[in-house]
Amino acid sequence: MRCSPCSRRGWNWLIAAVCLMLSAVASAADWPTFRGADRTAIAPDTDLLEQWPEGGPRLLWTAPGAGRGYASVAIVGDKIFTLGDNLSAAPDANEYLSCFDRSTGQRLWIAPTGEPWNSGQESWQSSRSTPTVDDGIVYVITPHGKLVGCLAESGQVGKVIDLQAAFGGKKGDSWGYSESVLIDGDQLVFTPGGERATMVALDKKTGRQLWTCSFPGDRGAGHASIVISEVGGRRIYVQTTASGAFGVDAETGRLLWSYPIDKTTAVIPTPIVRDDLVYIVAGYKRGGALLRQVPQGGGVSIEELYGLKPELANKHGGVVLVGDHLYGCADDRPIIICADLMTGATVWKERGSGKNSAAIAAADGHLYIRYQDGTMTLAKADPGQFVEVSSFQIPGSGDRPSWSHPVILDGRLYLREGDAILCYDIRQR
Repeated sequence: MRCSPCSRRGWNWLIAAVCLMLSAVASAADWPTFRGADRTAIAPDTDLLEQWPEGGPRLLWTAPGAGRGYASVAIVGDKIFTLGDNLSAAPDANEYLSCFDRSTGQRLWIAPTGEPWNSGQESWQSSRSTPTVDDGIVYVITPHGKLVGCLAESGQVGKVIDLQAAFGGKKGDSWGYSESVLIDGDQLVFTPGGERATMVALDKKTGRQLWTCSFPGDRGAGHASIVISEVGGRRIYVQTTASGAFGVDAETGRLLWSYPIDKTTAVIPTPIVRDDLVYIVAGYKRGGALLRQVPQGGGVSIEELYGLKPELANKHGGVVLVGDHLYGCADDRPIIICADLMTGATVWKERGSGKNSAAIAAADGHLYIRYQDGTMTLAKADPGQFVEVSSFQIPGSGDRPSWSHPVILDGRLYLREGDAILCYDIRQR
């Protein structure tokens, strides 16, 4: 295990070309950022278990040393990455980016990213941004708003950017930054928040600023990550902040459209895009809305197919779109909702076996539902009815909320729980 110092000398995401040749490079068989490569939280895996044994699927390994935090995991090549503080493997209580071997869970390195986030009550504290991995570089935004890039192979840290100092960044709530940066070709795109530079694009190789986009009146960054949409041959970055949703021209940074919402406690879930459609949702009784992006003259306007429906509110567990139906928990309650995407009508609403909020992912016709109390459930992604197939209690859960989102990749289920990452075999045998 190596602990790497933080260097601030020059722009240094890419420390040496030879290192890149040896480093992790994302492929179709990876999960390189929050909610996967396409940010849908839907894994392409097939032939997965349709029912788990009592006590859960086979646990392949447990990797201690991830630290305290709610970040999920990014997986590229033979490595797994996450962010946390108070690591059992660290010499202090600070925050570290950690790297583990994908096959065995062995810790490979840790890299310091700054002080821990200790604001507010204890359950609100700690790291929350899932790393993004691209071309051998791991990017992460700390809760304090520091954008850090380091080599995936060694953990050597390059330049650190302070989103608040450099761009006037502002959070729209009292909880730290949670965004996972977007890498789109040679563009590194992120959301400092606030009116000055709500969204920013840099050249990922040189750090040169390509553009900034201002969302007038923006209250500050939320917790969502940017998703990509294609409309009329134009590439659009779609994001939500504390002020609502907006779309940005990917080439120029021009603000194309916005959909303001009334102020609420926090805006957290990542938007869902399908073709020209954008589904946005927020919790605290705010609700879900469906928009259509429409090419108009030299720009893009939006058509509201339905406005915010409070019954679709989702705080932070996220929503998945499987077929033509949305699945997610009701605000932060253990009630799973299935709704028709195009109408927003609730098809069914059922109580799950866990307690409080639920983070959700999908694969092979099933929902993987992780409740705040550490209950992990397998259910059918069926608009006809809610069927929980299996469940188990995640080892080590109970001390803090189980808020980290599950990851399904290559027949394995990865769960971040407390100081550990757990890897389960969910392949059919």
